[in-house]
Amino acid sequence: MDIKLSDGDRIGKPSGKSNKAAAPSGKASAPAGKAPPRQPAQPGIKARTVPPAKPAPRTRSDLRIDPRENPNYQSYDDLIPDGRGGWDGDDGQDRRGTRKPAPKRGRAAAEKPKKKRRRSGPLWLFLSLLKWLLLFGFLGAVAVGAIVVYYGAQLPSSNTWAVPERAPNIKILAADGQLISNRGKSGGEAVSLQELPYYVPAAVISIEDKRFMTHMGIDPMGVAAAVVGQITRHGVRGGSTITQQLAKNLFLTRDQTLGRKVQEALLALWLERTYSKQQILELYLNRVDFGHQKVGIEAAAQYYFGHSARNLTLGEAATLAGSLKAPSNLNPKGADQQAVSDRQHTVLQAMADEGYITQDEAKAAAIDPSTPIATTVQGSESYVADWVEGLVASYIGDIKQDVVVQTTIDWDLQKAAEFDVREMVAKNGKARHFTQGALVAMDPNGDIKAMVGGIDYEKSQYNRAITAKRQSGSAFKPMVYLTALEHGYTPDTIVDDDPFTYDGWSPQNDNGKYAGQIPLRTALAYSLNTVAARISVDVGPQAIVDTAMRMGISSPLQAVPSIALGTQGVSLLELTQAYAPFANGGYSVIANPIAKISSASDGKVLYQNIPPTPTEVVAPDKLGMMNNMLSTVVDIGTGKGAQLPGWQIAGKTGTSQKGRDALFVGYSSHMVTGVWLGNDNDAPTTLTGGSLPASIWTEFMQAAHKGVAPAALPGSYEPSAEDLQAEQDLAAQQGQVQGDYVPSDQQGPGFEQQQQQVRQRSKNLGDLINSLFGQ
Repeated sequence: MDIKLSDGDRIGKPSGKSNKAAAPSGKASAPAGKAPPRQPAQPGIKARTVPPAKPAPRTRSDLRIDPRENPNYQSYDDLIPDGRGGWDGDDGQDRRGTRKPAPKRGRAAAEKPKKKRRRSGPLWLFLSLLKWLLLFGFLGAVAVGAIVVYYGAQLPSSNTWAVPERAPNIKILAADGQLISNRGKSGGEAVSLQELPYYVPAAVISIEDKRFMTHMGIDPMGVAAAVVGQITRHGVRGGSTITQQLAKNLFLTRDQTLGRKVQEALLALWLERTYSKQQILELYLNRVDFGHQKVGIEAAAQYYFGHSARNLTLGEAATLAGSLKAPSNLNPKGADQQAVSDRQHTVLQAMADEGYITQDEAKAAAIDPSTPIATTVQGSESYVADWVEGLVASYIGDIKQDVVVQTTIDWDLQKAAEFDVREMVAKNGKARHFTQGALVAMDPNGDIKAMVGGIDYEKSQYNRAITAKRQSGSAFKPMVYLTALEHGYTPDTIVDDDPFTYDGWSPQNDNGKYAGQIPLRTALAYSLNTVAARISVDVGPQAIVDTAMRMGISSPLQAVPSIALGTQGVSLLELTQAYAPFANGGYSVIANPIAKISSASDGKVLYQNIPPTPTEVVAPDKLGMMNNMLSTVVDIGTGKGAQLPGWQIAGKTGTSQKGRDALFVGYSSHMVTGVWLGNDNDAPTTLTGGSLPASIWTEFMQAAHKGVAPAALPGSYEPSAEDLQAEQDLAAQQGQVQGDYVPSDQQGPGFEQQQQQVRQRSKNLGDLINSLFGQ
């Protein structure tokens, strides 16, 4: 079909110019919005096809609309009129803003890039931030939930959760009820919140968890810090509430991990739901570590300040509360006392800030940084406590509850023994080359009255009275001489003090001097080695071992001749125990420190010491002989440095090779006491058993016998008239009688009268031995 386009149908016609094919004048133009009517062909004239004119270049003025003003238009074609006054719509609807593809007319113009409108302003920033926060918050909540579920699933079912029983405490008391120590894993008995001064829990709350009474058991900021610490690999730091700390102490390990922190939080929520705030705080105070393995406020108070937590001062309470941050370093005995003082000040200020105390009270309770914190020193009674703790289970079996142990220890004598040993080492140790000492005292029935295992328990817990096995030297010879009596010897039997060799063994006296033929009693008084060695060869070493075991020596002994010289190791406790039959009438004893064990809750007696049926280990006649000979030792022999005015006493000295060990074991009818001095490294000393050990024995026994009526030793023995005359004759040949030396500071009331009696008894063969050996 031939189509003829008028100029009006063309795009880009210049304004104000008519087209050659324009309609005749007078014809009205088409209404606006409608396409102009097509002109009919004139009759007789054949319509010709007019090729479309090339569109004129389009300009902004022709189009009247800048497509850049509307970002929805991407080309000018979108805005081309449809020829009917409309805009791309056959139905006459306005299609502006709606893109409709148009047929391409020649080469399309290049599209210009779309520019986005820039958004800015505070509101837009706030909304964007809020959107991202919500997104990250949601994702974070999902992650936290997953972590909680994961680690929570590793815990047992919550219906099985229960606070574990507190480790049983062993409260050890002296015979008079004085507290010796608390032992067991807890180290102290549990105390209720009502028993404590108000400022004790207040100090802990102020510095550890100020919002303890109001929170639900978890500090959200603390949990966040734990997560951040784990992510940044810096460890989990702080943030735990008192409830969380309790959960950790009760149920978990001390690992600084995210998993442990999550489980701690879950358990804290359970604790808060199950227990009251007061119960949680009480559990915490009785379960928290205060350093030096002291668990619980009572154990800490006893250890650091020497009294119950019920009697803590404000300053002491603040010091203990401050140590919870770092128990190993900030405890009252910490090395950095300035740090301990600073921490205490911080706690007191926190208490004042929270209103528990006033500023004046805080200042008054503060520690002077220039003054060391006054703490108690664990004394020698701790050696007793260690021993008792080890015995309790053997007496009552597994300990499942708090128990109270009543011991046989005399508190005053215990402190007297500690003082005597420590003072002797302090005054004479350097000059005489010794650093340690030990003492054991028991009544003749075996009940321990005092025991010192060393001069400083805090520096060394090694018990030299019980654990150490050392050569006893001549202090072992009573076992040898008792065996001799049981094989027919008497105190007046004449024996040879001469050098000899037996099976390659050649025993010698310490000073290289020999007295020849002398009575057995004199040989024991002056501790002559050759005589004891001859007895060993004569009666047999096995007989001596049997006697020692019967008397109370429990250490394994080898049956060799040198056993007569005390060359095998025994403890001071068992050696002292072996002397007890001489003091009690000849009956064996078992050293015992425990009188009674009872339940702490209801007082039920769990164990009561009942002395066993006495077993005679020394015949009465032999007992009298032994006490006669051992009394001679302290009258004129090596033990004359041990004196107890008004009392019949007996004993024996002992010195190992090169003076490594110096001992004296002596007794009255009231008490048996053994003393040892020496060095832990077995270094030589310049001591003998009859010197400083005998002096310590004298000091202690005088205190132990104060107010006790004197009594003679059991058994009796009277030498024959012939033997006494022979001794007097031998003594007369040696001239003047030598007196016994006792230091002036050891001379008590009646000393001169006692000395006169000693001098009278000394007019015998003892004077001969004195002249020979310089005793």
